Amino acid sequence: MRKSNYRVIIALLLFFAGMLNYLDRAALSVMAPLIKGDLHIDDAQMGILFSAFFIGYCLFCFIGGWSADRFGPRKVFGLAAAFWSVFCGATALVTGFGHLLVVRVMFGIGEGPMGTTTNKSISNWFPRKEVGRAVGFTNAGQPLGAAIAAPIVGLVGLHFGWRIAFVVIAALGFVWLAAWMILFRDKPEQHPRVSEAERTLIASDRPATPVTSGMKEKDVHTLWYYVFSKPVLGVAAAFFCFNYIQYFFLSWLPSYLTDFQHLDIRSMSIIGILPWLGATAGFIGGGIVADMLYRRTGNFLFSRKAVIFTGLIIAAGCVLMTAYTRNTAGAVALITVASIFAYMTPQACWSLLQDIVPAHRIGTAGGFVHLLANLAGILSPSITGFLIQYGGGYQSAFILSSGLAIVGVVAMAILVRQNKVNELFGKKSPSEDVITQH
Repeated sequence: MRKSNYRVIIALLLFFAGMLNYLDRAALSVMAPLIKGDLHIDDAQMGILFSAFFIGYCLFCFIGGWSADRFGPRKVFGLAAAFWSVFCGATALVTGFGHLLVVRVMFGIGEGPMGTTTNKSISNWFPRKEVGRAVGFTNAGQPLGAAIAAPIVGLVGLHFGWRIAFVVIAALGFVWLAAWMILFRDKPEQHPRVSEAERTLIASDRPATPVTSGMKEKDVHTLWYYVFSKPVLGVAAAFFCFNYIQYFFLSWLPSYLTDFQHLDIRSMSIIGILPWLGATAGFIGGGIVADMLYRRTGNFLFSRKAVIFTGLIIAAGCVLMTAYTRNTAGAVALITVASIFAYMTPQACWSLLQDIVPAHRIGTAGGFVHLLANLAGILSPSITGFLIQYGGGYQSAFILSSGLAIVGVVAMAILVRQNKVNELFGKKSPSEDVITQH
């Protein structure tokens, strides 16, 4: 790797971190048909187990973001990776519903800091003009992890048992941890392998630079001034609605394919890859499109909102049509298209935060947004489980997810507007400062 482009290594580390996170999370979903039979767990209980992960996860989204601002992403991410790997491996030791419930909560605590610490790392390591692509690429590892979970975890589980699958994933987590501690530093200026030219490039164009002539008086504001502002809450609302769809798919797609579409586990393990490959394309494509719109318009806010609106609206339509589709090929095709466009949303939300929150607040504010957004992780799997067992089945679950995507569009349109961002920062927003400087 060329010395002048070391941030590519940073992007790859974050990419593989996201891949491992979602490989870990998806493992329970892929193994659900085997685990339910082995531990005598019904669909409603399975929904509770999926949601239990997010009890610890949501809290530590915020704590992890605050810690990343205070102690730096290297220590925080390193400790989190060790913690989640231990409890991923501990899944192999559970003997019943109660044990698995506790392990899932602890596992969620370990993974909680991932999203906000990733965003903090990107804020420190990438110039503003690369933020969309950096967020899109690094986060593309997440659905790719879910994609490879189906064949890897499914086939390992079939041949060696579901417990061994969790041990293998835990071992991969410790391998990544070693690479992170060796290769990563909190900021480019702290790393000896980063050239002076690269340091200058990053420092001259960092996202959401906190101090400009129009913003100095706002530096005295507390954290809560930013996190409870309308633009930040609007981003959180859109993120929540995307997450509801994401966690519906992540938790229940394997069961939908086996129980509703009547695929066996081997077939599900192969076909189940397609939506997550689509999601990977959406993450990367959304970042490219957002940066392209920014270059053409000079309006950072517009470029991110346009991607979010397009992604959620098309995803809503595809999810709604899936509710009324009975054949497997049509359902998988619609879910895959929904994934492509839905997954354009989170990278735009993350990069948008870097424009409306000062850099010294991005970790904590991002953690707060991630906390609110991941409340969907508590609600979506449980609500879906109860709908399947006691309500209108999978059809009602798809209809609810579609409606929430539209709610996210409306919230973003009302709360995240240029005049509200201007009010947050005083006379100027960071976007206006950049436009003025150029």
